[in-house]
Amino acid sequence: MNIQARKLLHPNMKKSKRHKNQWSNELNDIIRGASGGFLFGIPLLYTMEVWWIGSHSKPIDISIAIATTFIAVFLLVRTEGFRKTKDIGWLDAAMDTVEAIAIGIVGATFVLFLLREIRLETPLQEALGKIIFEGLPFALGVALASGFLSGDRYQSSDSDSEATINPTVADIGATLIGAMIIAFNIAPTDEVPMLAAAISPPWQLAIIAASLLISYGIVFVAGFTYQAKRQQQQGIFQRPLSETVMAYLVSLAASAFMLFFFQKLSFDDPWSIWLSYTLVLGLPATIGGAAGRLAV
Repeated sequence: MNIQARKLLHPNMKKSKRHKNQWSNELNDIIRGASGGFLFGIPLLYTMEVWWIGSHSKPIDISIAIATTFIAVFLLVRTEGFRKTKDIGWLDAAMDTVEAIAIGIVGATFVLFLLREIRLETPLQEALGKIIFEGLPFALGVALASGFLSGDRYQSSDSDSEATINPTVADIGATLIGAMIIAFNIAPTDEVPMLAAAISPPWQLAIIAASLLISYGIVFVAGFTYQAKRQQQQGIFQRPLSETVMAYLVSLAASAFMLFFFQKLSFDDPWSIWLSYTLVLGLPATIGGAAGRLAV
């Protein structure tokens, strides 16, 4: 290739690389925002009172909820947000607010559909009410994503400090604490048996997959505290995939214990009941476990 041809191609290559980086950064921001939404909004997604409010809400109530949430999210985006940069103007903040609400609505819709709380045959107004009233608190979590667990995404690891504690034991303990905090608040309620009764085996597999993907995204993709440092840790399960699976199993164990503790499960119950209840509670518990691991 001659020099003139290279000169012609070089600007196009740089432009393509910048375009690719922009899409990559945007995807990371969306994942970070969705992770914050799950951390903040998952308890409400398991609250039947919110389902009932959404089911019986009138269009004017939904409009007022959207308007007030837009103001709150806008103010949060100006102070925290879900992007790494904090230097944004009013117009950019308004656009990010719309995006945060959209992420919240999509995330809430996904979980409600996964839990079979909304279905294809659900009346449109009922489904819309549930999605809006669950999605708006979810959007607040999106707007607070950077403030939840902020840190330097590219922070280097300190091998001397890591040598003083076993990373695997620390992760198991942190996962157990985070999972039990979330499970403690949901396990005594009637939502778990109600949801479990409506979920068939294929949907149980979908819940397992979603739990693993969300946990992986929060810890290893969203860019929260010490993400780069975590990927360099040494331990029995200190690889992203193995750590995610290990943490999920710990979260399931915490969920089963909490259900047994609050007498939602007993040794007389068949294994299928234990499995369905535990998987349903395991989704929010896994998100709590992921938050716990980010704190160590």
